[in-house]
Amino acid sequence: MPLSAIRPPSADTPRTPAPADVLRTVSDARTPVFVTVHANGRRRYSYWRPLDSTTGRGGCYAALPTAECDELLSAGRIALGDPLTDPTKTTYRVRPVRTPQTPARIPSTPARPAQAPAQAPARDRVRAA
Repeated sequence: MPLSAIRPPSADTPRTPAPADVLRTVSDARTPVFVTVHANGRRRYSYWRPLDSTTGRGGCYAALPTAECDELLSAGRIALGDPLTDPTKTTYRVRPVRTPQTPARIPSTPARPAQAPAQAPARDRVRAA
């Protein structure tokens, strides 16, 4: 009997991150993400996970799910940098694509300023004592 049938998966079992989590990892400037394309066509998206002193975890390379990364690449949310080629593989830096914000719409004709209510001349005003 396999061990997984005896014991339910623990909270430490890694789950597949959603594309938003992958994009958050790629967008973090402190976490450089790379994709390695092997000669047989296999792709592997990965990044270095720094050591977390409080939990004692990390200090290793971590792979990102290829399907989610390919989905973000085809949607134009991430882009590949310049290739670094070896005889058996090619490595690219993965960067997020910054979508330019649309500028605020400026009306073609300027709005006319509101007219201030007419005031009575100063000599007609009554001063309160």
